Amino acid sequence: MKTLVTGASGFIGSHLVEELLRQGYNVACLVRKTSNLQWIDGLNVRLIYGDCAIKESLLNAAADFDYIFHLAGLTKAADEKDFFSANALGTENLINAAIEKNSNIKRFVYLSSLAAAGPSCDGAPSKETGEPRPVSAYGRSKLEGERIVMRHKNTIPVTVIRPPAVYGPRDKDFYVFFKLIKNGLSLSWGKCYYSLLYVDDLVKGAILSAESKTAEGEIFYLSDGRIYSNEEITEAIASTLGSRPVRLRIPRALMPILASIGQKLGNKSNIINKDKIKELQYSYWTCDSTKSRNELGFIPKVGIKEGVKWTADWYREHQWL
Repeated sequence: MKTLVTGASGFIGSHLVEELLRQGYNVACLVRKTSNLQWIDGLNVRLIYGDCAIKESLLNAAADFDYIFHLAGLTKAADEKDFFSANALGTENLINAAIEKNSNIKRFVYLSSLAAAGPSCDGAPSKETGEPRPVSAYGRSKLEGERIVMRHKNTIPVTVIRPPAVYGPRDKDFYVFFKLIKNGLSLSWGKCYYSLLYVDDLVKGAILSAESKTAEGEIFYLSDGRIYSNEEITEAIASTLGSRPVRLRIPRALMPILASIGQKLGNKSNIINKDKIKELQYSYWTCDSTKSRNELGFIPKVGIKEGVKWTADWYREHQWL
Protein backbone atom coordinates (compact mmCIF):
# COMPACT_ATOMS: atom_id res chain seq x y z
CA MET A 1 0.00 0.00 0.00
CA LYS A 2 1.28 3.46 -0.89
CA THR A 3 1.52 5.64 2.20
CA LEU A 4 2.43 9.28 2.82
CA VAL A 5 3.68 10.39 6.24
CA THR A 6 3.98 14.04 7.21
CA GLY A 7 6.16 14.88 10.19
CA ALA A 8 8.22 11.81 9.32
CA SER A 9 11.48 13.30 10.55
CA GLY A 10 10.18 13.85 14.08
CA PHE A 11 10.04 11.66 17.18
CA ILE A 12 6.71 9.92 16.55
CA GLY A 13 6.84 10.23 12.75
CA SER A 14 10.15 8.42 12.42
CA HIS A 15 8.88 5.53 14.53
CA LEU A 16 5.73 5.37 12.40
CA VAL A 17 7.81 5.21 9.22
CA GLU A 18 9.87 2.33 10.61
CA GLU A 19 6.76 0.39 11.64
CA LEU A 20 5.08 0.94 8.27
CA LEU A 21 8.16 -0.40 6.52
CA ARG A 22 8.22 -3.43 8.84
CA GLN A 23 4.62 -4.13 7.89
CA GLY A 24 5.38 -3.96 4.18
CA TYR A 25 4.01 -0.54 3.29
CA ASN A 26 5.49 1.55 0.47
CA VAL A 27 6.36 4.77 2.30
CA ALA A 28 6.89 8.34 1.15
CA CYS A 29 7.77 11.14 3.55
CA LEU A 30 6.71 14.74 3.11
CA VAL A 31 9.62 16.84 4.37
CA ARG A 32 10.81 20.42 4.09
CA LYS A 33 14.15 21.42 2.66
CA THR A 34 15.20 22.42 6.18
CA SER A 35 14.09 19.17 7.88
CA ASN A 36 16.64 17.22 9.90
CA LEU A 37 16.42 13.72 8.41
CA GLN A 38 18.73 11.93 10.86
CA TRP A 39 16.06 9.49 12.11
CA ILE A 40 14.92 8.39 8.64
CA ASP A 41 18.25 8.62 6.85
CA GLY A 42 19.06 5.32 5.14
CA LEU A 43 15.51 3.99 5.30
CA ASN A 44 13.84 2.71 2.15
CA VAL A 45 11.53 5.71 1.71
CA ARG A 46 10.84 8.27 -0.98
CA LEU A 47 11.31 11.88 0.02
CA ILE A 48 8.79 14.44 -1.23
CA TYR A 49 9.64 18.06 -0.57
CA GLY A 50 6.76 20.28 0.43
CA ASP A 51 5.35 22.39 3.24
CA CYS A 52 1.90 22.01 4.78
CA ALA A 53 1.76 25.78 5.16
CA ILE A 54 1.89 26.14 1.35
CA LYS A 55 -1.02 24.37 -0.30
CA GLU A 56 0.50 24.62 -3.79
CA SER A 57 3.43 22.48 -2.66
CA LEU A 58 1.01 19.71 -1.61
CA LEU A 59 -1.13 19.25 -4.71
CA ASN A 60 1.16 16.72 -6.37
CA ALA A 61 2.55 15.46 -3.06
CA ALA A 62 -0.86 14.27 -1.84
CA ALA A 63 -1.80 12.42 -5.02
CA ASP A 64 -1.88 8.64 -5.55
CA PHE A 65 -1.62 7.42 -1.96
CA ASP A 66 -3.75 4.79 -0.26
CA TYR A 67 -3.10 6.25 3.18
CA ILE A 68 -1.99 9.61 4.52
CA PHE A 69 -0.80 9.89 8.11
CA HIS A 70 -0.70 13.56 9.05
CA LEU A 71 1.68 14.05 11.97
CA ALA A 72 3.35 17.32 10.98
CA GLY A 73 2.71 20.23 13.30
CA LEU A 74 4.01 22.26 16.21
CA THR A 75 3.97 21.11 19.83
CA LYS A 76 5.84 24.19 21.09
CA ALA A 77 5.78 27.71 19.67
CA ALA A 78 6.39 31.30 20.68
CA ASP A 79 2.80 32.44 20.17
CA GLU A 80 -0.68 31.21 19.34
CA LYS A 81 -0.69 32.21 15.68
CA ASP A 82 2.25 29.87 15.02
CA PHE A 83 0.30 26.96 16.50
CA PHE A 84 -2.75 27.68 14.35
CA SER A 85 -0.68 28.23 11.21
CA ALA A 86 0.93 24.79 11.57
CA ASN A 87 -1.74 22.69 13.25
CA ALA A 88 -4.93 24.11 11.75
CA LEU A 89 -4.06 25.82 8.46
CA GLY A 90 -1.47 23.16 7.60
CA THR A 91 -4.05 20.43 8.20
CA GLU A 92 -6.64 22.25 6.10
CA ASN A 93 -4.16 22.62 3.23
CA LEU A 94 -3.21 18.95 3.28
CA ILE A 95 -6.71 17.50 3.48
CA ASN A 96 -7.94 19.85 0.75
CA ALA A 97 -5.04 18.74 -1.44
CA ALA A 98 -5.96 15.11 -0.76
CA ILE A 99 -9.61 15.76 -1.64
CA GLU A 100 -8.63 17.54 -4.85
CA LYS A 101 -5.96 15.13 -6.05
CA ASN A 102 -6.66 11.81 -4.30
CA SER A 103 -10.38 11.06 -4.17
CA ASN A 104 -9.73 7.30 -3.91
CA ILE A 105 -7.73 7.53 -0.68
CA LYS A 106 -8.48 4.73 1.78
CA ARG A 107 -7.83 6.76 4.94
CA PHE A 108 -6.60 10.15 6.15
CA VAL A 109 -5.32 9.74 9.72
CA TYR A 110 -4.82 12.87 11.79
CA LEU A 111 -2.65 12.64 14.89
CA SER A 112 -4.19 14.98 17.43
CA SER A 113 -3.60 15.08 21.17
CA LEU A 114 -5.30 14.77 24.54
CA ALA A 115 -4.53 18.49 24.78
CA ALA A 116 -7.27 19.06 22.18
CA ALA A 117 -9.83 17.77 24.67
CA GLY A 118 -8.21 19.36 27.68
CA PRO A 119 -7.80 18.02 31.21
CA SER A 120 -10.40 16.10 33.16
CA CYS A 121 -11.79 18.50 35.72
CA ASP A 122 -13.66 15.89 37.77
CA GLY A 123 -10.88 13.30 37.86
CA ALA A 124 -12.66 10.84 35.55
CA PRO A 125 -10.64 9.86 32.45
CA SER A 126 -11.77 11.72 29.33
CA LYS A 127 -13.92 9.89 26.78
CA GLU A 128 -14.43 10.63 23.11
CA THR A 129 -18.02 11.70 23.79
CA GLY A 130 -16.95 14.47 26.18
CA GLU A 131 -17.04 18.16 25.27
CA PRO A 132 -13.51 19.37 24.41
CA ARG A 133 -12.18 22.14 26.66
CA PRO A 134 -8.55 22.80 25.73
CA VAL A 135 -6.63 25.06 28.10
CA SER A 136 -3.60 25.88 25.95
CA ALA A 137 -2.99 27.47 22.57
CA TYR A 138 -1.50 24.17 21.42
CA GLY A 139 -4.64 22.30 22.48
CA ARG A 140 -6.94 24.80 20.79
CA SER A 141 -4.98 24.56 17.55
CA LYS A 142 -5.08 20.75 17.58
CA LEU A 143 -8.81 20.82 18.25
CA GLU A 144 -9.28 23.12 15.28
CA GLY A 145 -7.24 20.66 13.20
CA GLU A 146 -9.61 17.88 14.33
CA ARG A 147 -12.67 19.92 13.38
CA ILE A 148 -11.25 20.63 9.93
CA VAL A 149 -10.62 16.92 9.37
CA MET A 150 -14.03 15.83 10.68
CA ARG A 151 -15.82 18.37 8.46
CA HIS A 152 -14.63 16.31 5.50
CA LYS A 153 -15.55 12.86 6.86
CA ASN A 154 -18.36 12.48 4.32
CA THR A 155 -15.99 13.33 1.45
CA ILE A 156 -13.02 11.11 2.25
CA PRO A 157 -12.52 8.49 4.98
CA VAL A 158 -10.83 10.07 8.00
CA THR A 159 -9.76 9.02 11.50
CA VAL A 160 -8.53 11.15 14.41
CA ILE A 161 -6.19 9.77 17.06
CA ARG A 162 -5.79 11.49 20.44
CA PRO A 163 -2.79 10.14 22.36
CA PRO A 164 -1.88 11.30 25.87
CA ALA A 165 1.75 11.96 26.82
CA VAL A 166 3.94 9.83 24.51
CA TYR A 167 7.46 8.74 25.42
CA GLY A 168 10.22 6.57 24.00
CA PRO A 169 13.55 6.73 22.16
CA ARG A 170 14.26 10.07 20.41
CA ASP A 171 11.78 11.99 22.54
CA LYS A 172 13.16 15.32 23.75
CA ASP A 173 10.38 16.32 26.14
CA PHE A 174 10.49 13.43 28.59
CA TYR A 175 14.26 13.58 28.22
CA VAL A 176 14.24 16.80 30.25
CA PHE A 177 12.80 14.89 33.23
CA PHE A 178 15.16 11.95 32.73
CA LYS A 179 18.10 14.35 32.80
CA LEU A 180 16.88 16.18 35.91
CA ILE A 181 16.31 12.93 37.79
CA LYS A 182 19.67 11.59 36.63
CA ASN A 183 21.21 14.70 38.18
CA GLY A 184 19.39 14.09 41.46
CA LEU A 185 16.43 16.43 41.17
CA SER A 186 12.70 15.93 40.59
CA LEU A 187 10.14 18.68 40.23
CA SER A 188 6.71 18.54 41.86
CA TRP A 189 3.78 20.95 41.65
CA GLY A 190 1.30 18.86 43.59
CA LYS A 191 -0.39 15.51 43.09
CA CYS A 192 -1.12 14.91 39.40
CA TYR A 193 -2.32 11.99 37.31
CA TYR A 194 -1.49 11.10 33.73
CA SER A 195 -2.24 8.62 30.99
CA LEU A 196 0.84 7.53 29.06
CA LEU A 197 1.65 5.66 25.86
CA TYR A 198 4.92 4.20 24.64
CA VAL A 199 5.70 5.31 21.10
CA ASP A 200 5.75 1.80 19.61
CA ASP A 201 2.22 1.17 20.82
CA LEU A 202 1.06 4.51 19.45
CA VAL A 203 2.30 3.92 15.91
CA LYS A 204 0.89 0.39 15.82
CA GLY A 205 -2.43 1.73 17.03
CA ALA A 206 -2.41 4.46 14.39
CA ILE A 207 -1.84 1.90 11.64
CA LEU A 208 -4.56 -0.32 13.10
CA SER A 209 -6.98 2.60 12.99
CA ALA A 210 -6.12 3.28 9.33
CA GLU A 211 -6.83 -0.33 8.38
CA SER A 212 -10.07 -0.63 10.35
CA LYS A 213 -13.33 0.04 8.55
CA THR A 214 -15.04 0.81 11.86
CA ALA A 215 -12.61 3.68 12.48
CA GLU A 216 -13.91 5.76 9.55
CA GLY A 217 -15.14 9.14 10.73
CA GLU A 218 -14.23 8.39 14.35
CA ILE A 219 -12.04 9.82 17.11
CA PHE A 220 -10.04 7.48 19.36
CA TYR A 221 -8.02 7.81 22.53
CA LEU A 222 -5.02 5.50 22.71
CA SER A 223 -3.23 4.85 25.99
CA ASP A 224 -1.54 1.98 27.80
CA GLY A 225 -4.73 1.54 29.85
CA ARG A 226 -3.31 2.69 33.18
CA ILE A 227 -3.27 5.97 35.09
CA TYR A 228 -0.05 7.07 36.78
CA SER A 229 0.60 9.62 39.48
CA ASN A 230 3.54 11.95 39.01
CA GLU A 231 5.24 10.16 41.91
CA GLU A 232 4.92 6.81 40.10
CA ILE A 233 6.41 8.25 36.92
CA THR A 234 9.30 9.81 38.84
CA GLU A 235 9.93 6.56 40.72
CA ALA A 236 9.95 4.53 37.49
CA ILE A 237 12.55 6.83 35.95
CA ALA A 238 14.64 7.07 39.14
CA SER A 239 14.65 3.30 39.60
CA THR A 240 15.82 2.74 36.04
CA LEU A 241 18.56 5.34 36.36
CA GLY A 242 19.65 4.22 39.83
CA SER A 243 19.00 7.71 41.17
CA ARG A 244 17.50 8.99 44.40
CA PRO A 245 16.41 12.48 43.44
CA VAL A 246 15.55 15.28 45.84
CA ARG A 247 12.03 16.55 45.30
CA LEU A 248 11.76 20.26 44.64
CA ARG A 249 8.23 21.49 45.31
CA ILE A 250 7.11 24.36 43.08
CA PRO A 251 3.99 26.30 44.08
CA ARG A 252 1.66 26.44 41.09
CA ALA A 253 1.33 30.19 41.49
CA LEU A 254 5.04 30.51 40.64
CA MET A 255 4.96 28.29 37.56
CA PRO A 256 4.10 31.07 35.04
CA ILE A 257 7.00 33.11 36.40
CA LEU A 258 9.37 30.18 35.98
CA ALA A 259 8.08 29.70 32.44
CA SER A 260 8.83 33.34 31.62
CA ILE A 261 12.34 32.97 33.01
CA GLY A 262 12.83 29.71 31.08
CA GLN A 263 11.79 31.34 27.82
CA LYS A 264 14.10 34.30 28.39
CA LEU A 265 17.06 32.10 29.27
CA GLY A 266 16.50 29.58 26.50
CA ASN A 267 14.67 28.99 23.27
CA LYS A 268 11.10 30.30 23.35
CA SER A 269 9.87 27.02 21.91
CA ASN A 270 11.36 24.73 24.55
CA ILE A 271 9.23 22.66 26.91
CA ILE A 272 9.49 25.26 29.69
CA ASN A 273 7.16 27.83 28.19
CA LYS A 274 4.02 29.73 29.14
CA ASP A 275 1.72 27.60 27.02
CA LYS A 276 2.90 24.29 28.49
CA ILE A 277 2.65 25.72 32.00
CA LYS A 278 -1.06 26.39 31.37
CA GLU A 279 -1.51 22.64 30.90
CA LEU A 280 0.58 21.73 33.94
CA GLN A 281 -1.67 23.82 36.17
CA TYR A 282 -4.24 21.00 35.94
CA SER A 283 -4.03 17.75 37.88
CA TYR A 284 -5.79 15.20 35.66
CA TRP A 285 -4.51 14.50 32.14
CA THR A 286 -6.09 11.11 31.71
CA CYS A 287 -8.13 9.37 29.04
CA ASP A 288 -10.22 6.23 28.66
CA SER A 289 -9.09 4.01 25.77
CA THR A 290 -11.97 1.52 26.06
CA LYS A 291 -13.36 2.52 22.66
CA SER A 292 -10.09 1.77 20.87
CA ARG A 293 -9.86 -1.62 22.59
CA ASN A 294 -13.44 -2.58 21.78
CA GLU A 295 -13.71 -1.19 18.25
CA LEU A 296 -10.14 -1.45 16.97
CA GLY A 297 -8.83 -4.36 18.99
CA PHE A 298 -6.04 -2.09 20.23
CA ILE A 299 -3.98 -3.88 22.88
CA PRO A 300 -0.93 -1.94 24.14
CA LYS A 301 2.09 -4.10 24.82
CA VAL A 302 4.39 -1.80 26.79
CA GLY A 303 3.92 -0.67 30.38
CA ILE A 304 5.81 2.07 32.14
CA LYS A 305 8.48 -0.19 33.62
CA GLU A 306 9.63 -1.60 30.28
CA GLY A 307 9.03 1.63 28.38
CA VAL A 308 11.06 3.78 30.73
CA LYS A 309 13.91 1.25 30.74
CA TRP A 310 14.05 1.04 26.94
CA THR A 311 13.90 4.82 26.70
CA ALA A 312 16.71 5.27 29.24
CA ASP A 313 18.80 2.63 27.45
CA TRP A 314 18.43 4.57 24.21
CA TYR A 315 19.38 7.85 25.88
CA ARG A 316 22.50 6.23 27.28
CA GLU A 317 23.43 4.55 24.01
CA HIS A 318 23.20 7.86 22.20
CA GLN A 319 24.98 9.70 25.01
CA TRP A 320 22.05 11.88 25.94
CA LEU A 321 22.46 10.74 29.54
